[in-house]
Amino acid sequence: MTAGEFDSWGRIDRRARQAVSPDGYENMRENAPPGAFLPFGNGRSYGDSCHNDQGRLIDSRMRTRILGFDPGTGIVSCDAGVTLHSILETAIPHRFFLPVTPGTAAATVAGAVANDVHGKNHHTRGTFGKHVRRLTLLRSSGGLLTCSPTENRDLFYATIGGMGLTGLILSVDLQLMKVPSAHIQQHAIRFDSLDEYFGMVEAVDGEHEYSVAWIDQLATGKRAGRGILLAGDHADASCEFPDMPRATKLSVPFSPPFNLLNTVTLKTFNEFYFRKEKRGETVTTVKWPGYFHPLDAIGHWNRLYGPKGLYQHQSVYPADNAPELTARLLETARTAGHASFLTVLKKFGEQKSGGLLSFPRPGFTLTLDFANQGEQTLKLLNVLDAMVVEAGGAINPYKDARMSPQTFDSSFSQWRKLEELRDPAMVSNFWKRTALALPK
Repeated sequence: MTAGEFDSWGRIDRRARQAVSPDGYENMRENAPPGAFLPFGNGRSYGDSCHNDQGRLIDSRMRTRILGFDPGTGIVSCDAGVTLHSILETAIPHRFFLPVTPGTAAATVAGAVANDVHGKNHHTRGTFGKHVRRLTLLRSSGGLLTCSPTENRDLFYATIGGMGLTGLILSVDLQLMKVPSAHIQQHAIRFDSLDEYFGMVEAVDGEHEYSVAWIDQLATGKRAGRGILLAGDHADASCEFPDMPRATKLSVPFSPPFNLLNTVTLKTFNEFYFRKEKRGETVTTVKWPGYFHPLDAIGHWNRLYGPKGLYQHQSVYPADNAPELTARLLETARTAGHASFLTVLKKFGEQKSGGLLSFPRPGFTLTLDFANQGEQTLKLLNVLDAMVVEAGGAINPYKDARMSPQTFDSSFSQWRKLEELRDPAMVSNFWKRTALALPK
């Protein structure tokens, strides 16, 4: 296999990787040596949780069927390799929508389960795994199992957020939600400081289905912490946009020899993005792809970070110290000379996922991404990790490519339960450098 076919989205470690089809794995599984395989979705994880460089990947993209959809109940059954976009293409004409969607619709359904992804409405709907009715799981020993909240319950909740380590997901039954329109009535609220954001976010979240804030990470002085809070609800049935808007998809054809998303270019972009919204609150109706998945309109946008790739750092931390810690994290990255293009701040709700390694928990989550500058970037990320862990927070494993075993242990106290339920044929680079490096 060529480099690029099985890269993670961060493109930090690019190399040719060996893979088999799901059919091929089914024929080989009973004689599989320990750690010989790992399921691979569509490569939208940023780090090495989707890689097993000492074994083979199982390419889920070779099974992409919608197995059934009931427009009365909104339950869809599909192969593991179906993308979230394909689910939406099937569901939207019947006025159903994904109950939870991450920032890309290019992720596979099994990838969304394995990472228990969250979206802009965690405060109202929780994580993706809360809406999974059941799944079929192929184990290297023990055969095909049906897992649900009532059947093979422990394995079901280990698989949700289990990063593909409990076996090969073959199919998923997912409960969709009824909506009047797929499109969004958006409330764009410009704020001039973090204090202003933290002062209004709870009330805004209480009024709207969706809520997320973009932060100008490079702003300093009196402008530090400024941004735009984008709240929203599904528009009513009178919305005149077509259900599936046509969009001309741009694409970055190759990786430039240097990072294009640097401090100079991002300062200009941030100023434009902040100023394009009027002071106060602006209400408009926007098409659903632009609200939920704006970067999907640009193919291979991750190439803009240059040949060395990017690191994404997503953390979650308690609400009581969130204003101070958020400001410190932003300032620390700035002082270290790192500019973040996608700086996103959101308040997680109180809904607890049953997934053993589910990342969301009550508090605030901050996402930063940085072009890879080698040791300088790794040093910064370690400092950010320490600040978050000291505050009682956690680091997102499926966005990670370098956290220490100790940081992982502090972030996910139940990892040993997942290790007990891990399919012995499955392992990832991430699991080997974190969990398996820790005492049991």
